Amino acid sequence: MILVAQNYSTPKLDQGAKMMMRSPDTAFAMAAARGGAAEVEMGKLAAEKASNADVKAFGQQMVEDHGKANEKLKAAAEKQNLTLPTNLTSKQQATYDMLKTKSGADFDKAYVAAMVKDHEEDVKDFQREVNKGKDEHIKTFASETLPVIQGHLEKIKAIQSKMGG
Repeated sequence: MILVAQNYSTPKLDQGAKMMMRSPDTAFAMAAARGGAAEVEMGKLAAEKASNADVKAFGQQMVEDHGKANEKLKAAAEKQNLTLPTNLTSKQQATYDMLKTKSGADFDKAYVAAMVKDHEEDVKDFQREVNKGKDEHIKTFASETLPVIQGHLEKIKAIQSKMGG
């Protein structure tokens, strides 16, 4: 059947097939996009509502740093014809909604706790992508962004410690 084989060229993969081959990278990118959007929205809330100056400044830093990271991720995703989500997960939305109901020291404590937990998870997720990612663009984004997120985690833990939390 060699003659039959000569009549077939190597099939071209469509975008869907390519995405399925990179599914862990795609899943990471989708989660990072949602996480980045959540950081920006909650950061805006903190910059507006926090009573502690350090918490307020950290919130503003989240808006700026995650805003930049979101743009970098979007550029990496566009190279793969991947459209990223801009909405929050139901869990992120629930945290945001809970924070909106708080004020003063209660807000500060809840926001800081949420940011510590979130950044601990982010560091693990970004580290996994750096170590095991296959898509060069997404992996590069993760390796460039990981030190920033690690810095955020150190900073928010220091704020938490200073607040006695």
